[in-house]
Amino acid sequence: MFMMPLKKSNFARFARCEDGAVTVDWVALTAAVLMIGLFAGFTVSSSVPSLANKISEVLSNQSVGPN
Repeated sequence: MFMMPLKKSNFARFARCEDGAVTVDWVALTAAVLMIGLFAGFTVSSSVPSLANKISEVLSNQSVGPN
């Protein structure tokens, strides 16, 4: 495996280069949006069954048709 010696000028040029900064920003932003979406989905999906049972209970106690 060939490795180039790391020169001081190459490192300085790399440290000043901002070409990948936008990519890193987008990756971080996408990860944050994904985590918020997963948290919201988990919160909603964990509370839906109890709400559905309450609705079912109320509807099953209702009478349909003429009294």
